[in-house]
Amino acid sequence: MTAVVFLLEQWATGLYILLAAAFLYTYWHLSRAQQEFRQTHFELERDIARFKRANALTAMILIGELALVVLGIQQVVAPTLRDNMDTGQILAQVQQDGDFATPTAAPLEGDFQIDTSGVVLGEIDPADQILPTPTLTPTPVGTIVPNAPAAVGCDTPNAQLQVPANGMIVFQPITVSGTAFADDFAFYKFELNGPSTFGNFATLPVDGTQSVTSLGDLGQFVPAFYEPGTYQFRLVVFDTTNAPRGSCTITIYISEPIATPTPLGTPASR
Repeated sequence: MTAVVFLLEQWATGLYILLAAAFLYTYWHLSRAQQEFRQTHFELERDIARFKRANALTAMILIGELALVVLGIQQVVAPTLRDNMDTGQILAQVQQDGDFATPTAAPLEGDFQIDTSGVVLGEIDPADQILPTPTLTPTPVGTIVPNAPAAVGCDTPNAQLQVPANGMIVFQPITVSGTAFADDFAFYKFELNGPSTFGNFATLPVDGTQSVTSLGDLGQFVPAFYEPGTYQFRLVVFDTTNAPRGSCTITIYISEPIATPTPLGTPASR
């Protein structure tokens, strides 16, 4: 039900346009019925015109009520659900250590002698020591599914995504990071295409009015609103003329939260 509410919120503008078109079409039918009612002189024709006029009025009332329902979902229901969702609890996954019943190897039996021929006692010249040089490793962003479809449009600096990465399995709220900027920058937005969006790109709620010229946080993505499956996640950057100046489309896999190991129990006190 929550996914339906947020989906209606995303489609609110399109629904308003459709309802407005239906309202104008019904008003045209009402005008024709009213004109026929005034021009006819036969009682049967007047009854037919009166019936058409009543149907048109009823349809206009229903369209107005549907518009009020969409407005209520967009302005009241969806913001209330978003405010009441405890995303902080999902983000802070507190793992408490427990006592796990793990097997302990049995002690070795018998007499053993340790070969100390390779042990050098005393000080060693630091110049003779070979020390490993630490290398920087990228921070893991999650499980990556191999052979995912190639990213599209992510080779330009205007719109790039680091998290989520292409082919990443997403099961908890994440902070989307990357870059989003352009000449005459206006805003950027996230779009999602998959099972929960009926095969169309749906705009996600994000306040992307500030350009991000270097790698940084772009917003939050909460996968709990959508059913598991394969999705296309897209970042689009727009200029002041509302023209797209760059986009980055990747493939992500939304899954159920991964189960954590359950302690087997604690030893009973004696």
